[in-house]
Amino acid sequence: MTSKILLTFALSFSLLTGCSSMSPNQYEHTEPKLDLFEYFEGQTLAWGQFQSRSGELQRRFKVDIQGTVEGDTLVLDEQFVYDDGETEQRIWTIKKIGHNQYEGTAGDVIGKAFGQASGSVFNWRYTLDLPYKNSSIHVKFDDWMFLQTDQVMLNRAEVTKWGFRVGEVTLFFQKPDKAP
Repeated sequence: MTSKILLTFALSFSLLTGCSSMSPNQYEHTEPKLDLFEYFEGQTLAWGQFQSRSGELQRRFKVDIQGTVEGDTLVLDEQFVYDDGETEQRIWTIKKIGHNQYEGTAGDVIGKAFGQASGSVFNWRYTLDLPYKNSSIHVKFDDWMFLQTDQVMLNRAEVTKWGFRVGEVTLFFQKPDKAP
């Protein structure tokens, strides 16, 4: 019995320690190269959905994004329209703080968001103050954006609370002035 417990513990430990998070650097040589400011300057459209941790579709939405670049700062004005008719606005202010390094703020983001670009990939991490019932909860987002062409980008975001996965957001971005 003790050997079974030790074997189970050893396997569990190796699975936990063997699972490492992705790093943007592993995508350094992927193409096309993503220039975050260039991609989001002007109008960008996005369609997305939130899935629960079991994968069940919870909510769909469309986003009209207007991006303005001034020097080392990108301002994204995001206008959300949800499938139930609810609307929401989020305004991001994103600053380039180093080679492929970014930080950003928005009204419902707790503290600062931090991001790194590499090759065709951008990873963005932040804590969001998310409305929930008659209050709000703080959830962490680990966004991964993958540039497919100069006009199309996919986004997958894991959403966690206290380290536990609560769901996932999937987005598709498209530049309307550069239709495929």
